[in-house]
Amino acid sequence: MKKIFTAFAAAILFCTAALAQDATIYLWRNVKGMEKEPSVMFMHKASDTAPHTRTAVIVCPGGSYHHLGLKSEGTTTATWFAENGVTAFVLKYRTAESLYHHPAMLQDIQRAIQLVRENAENWDIDPAKVGVIGFSAGGHLVTMAGEFWQTHDEIAKLGIQTNVSLRPDFVIPVYPVVSMQDDIAHRWSRNSLLGKGAKNQTQARKDEFSMELNVSADMPPTYVVVCDDDPVVIPENSLRLYEALQAAGIPSKLARYPWGKHGFGMKDNDFMKEFHYNQPLKEWLVELGFME
Repeated sequence: MKKIFTAFAAAILFCTAALAQDATIYLWRNVKGMEKEPSVMFMHKASDTAPHTRTAVIVCPGGSYHHLGLKSEGTTTATWFAENGVTAFVLKYRTAESLYHHPAMLQDIQRAIQLVRENAENWDIDPAKVGVIGFSAGGHLVTMAGEFWQTHDEIAKLGIQTNVSLRPDFVIPVYPVVSMQDDIAHRWSRNSLLGKGAKNQTQARKDEFSMELNVSADMPPTYVVVCDDDPVVIPENSLRLYEALQAAGIPSKLARYPWGKHGFGMKDNDFMKEFHYNQPLKEWLVELGFME
């Protein structure tokens, strides 16, 4: 496999983005064989008026692994984090709408984590304070990032060498797709991730990509958000994930709400006005030392 540019070269390539309040960072630029891949991150720098946390978060919108809710779940979330002193990166990862399936999505989030850590000094980020938050299928993606960072190193398979860890420091799945099992799977997400047809959806593959079956002892602290009336992703997805996290001894919390349905993101909506779910989330991040 061909070797890709070093962390120093990456820092040089992206240093101009670090100077901007909002910058677009191309994940695969100058990576041989990947130059035409469309994946990007939109950086929202931490507000100068907020506490100086030096924390970063990569935001993964949902959309059934088919499309992305970049504004409703991406921009609104990034804005809230930035206002609270966290530099946020909205990840526009590849999806089935453009004919991408696994491993494209996992490649994108692992590459995003790599670039944030390699450019941490330029972007005034502590490389030990890089977390991920994802919504719906994006919740599945960030959970994969937390579970698969060692067992499924997809960027190494591309010949990319890095000295930084691909393990996120915290994981926040919000109304997440979790399981690929037939009884509770969100089938559109499963089809988009794995591809349709029996060959792509063997029981072995369903097991491999069912997050509740793959929690390991080195899973990062995880905060799961779910509503009991979710009509899109069966809430049992979140409950099984939380049970698995607890069984593995992972510091984790389940934020369970009686109503709110699906897709509320961090918009100013009835659910947010009633429950302000980002406030207990912030308190959890404060406890862990990622926010102030």
